[in-house]
Amino acid sequence: MKKVVAIVGPTAVGKTSLSIQLAKRFNGEIISGDSMQVYRTLDIGTAKVTVEEMAGIAHYLIDVRDVTESYSAADFQETARQVIDEIDERGKLPIIVGGTGLYIQSLLWDYKLGSENEKEDLGLREKYAAFAEEYGKKALWKELACIDPLAAEKIHFNNLKKVIRALEVYQLTGRSILTPKETPKLLYDPYIVGLDTDRELLYQRINKRVDLMMEQGVLSEAKQMLAFRDQQSAQGIGYKEFFPYFEGKISLDQAIEEVKQKSRRYAKRQLTWFRNRMPVNWFDIVQHPEEVSQIEAAIIEWLEEG
Repeated sequence: MKKVVAIVGPTAVGKTSLSIQLAKRFNGEIISGDSMQVYRTLDIGTAKVTVEEMAGIAHYLIDVRDVTESYSAADFQETARQVIDEIDERGKLPIIVGGTGLYIQSLLWDYKLGSENEKEDLGLREKYAAFAEEYGKKALWKELACIDPLAAEKIHFNNLKKVIRALEVYQLTGRSILTPKETPKLLYDPYIVGLDTDRELLYQRINKRVDLMMEQGVLSEAKQMLAFRDQQSAQGIGYKEFFPYFEGKISLDQAIEEVKQKSRRYAKRQLTWFRNRMPVNWFDIVQHPEEVSQIEAAIIEWLEEG
């Protein structure tokens, strides 16, 4: 199996800088595993790696969608696997970096996302389509959220086709469209680096990152997204929280605090996902930067295993 390094963990723990360091050390190229960094023009709010930070290392799956386009775990899975093959063929080490757990998991394991092999029921499909026509897409999505919150969390309400498919699969099989029928198999030989740090310190770093984003001009990015507020791209933390401020409903300070609070909660969910779903080797390079050398030594040993 092809060897792949993955660097996972919550926001603001140093994944980007470590990925550059490891790419230089091990002749690697980097694949972004972040669901928001795929969008062009959304740079500050997504903490997108800059050209300077890239330091000449090739990066993939960044800026591959317009803000009016959707992007799914299945899209990522298909494209990232192609990129891994290309990087491997060049004799380089693929390094996946990101905090979107479903993306990383569905890439490394043989997950069938929205499998084409599911049974279909055109009558059900027509019923749901008629419901959406009468009551709206969001109302249908709420129906999905009631019976399959896992799928609803991953499918934007505007993506009517996928909402209907998820409802159809649940009604026909009694399980989520995201739940595999069999235990998925690993497709690669991964070394998964997980970054974490003390919880209070992590929250302080998240708060500081939001303050820095404000200084860098995230407000202008959020304002441009007002015109696309129903699009999937506008749902990322750091954008939609400012919409009530633009509408005069809350103060700027309230909007900023909302971004910080939601970012902290998201970080907690990220950690829970990675701890429960993947065999992760955990390190704290925030409080213990010397652990970078431990990571490098572990990767060397893993690479030598053949």
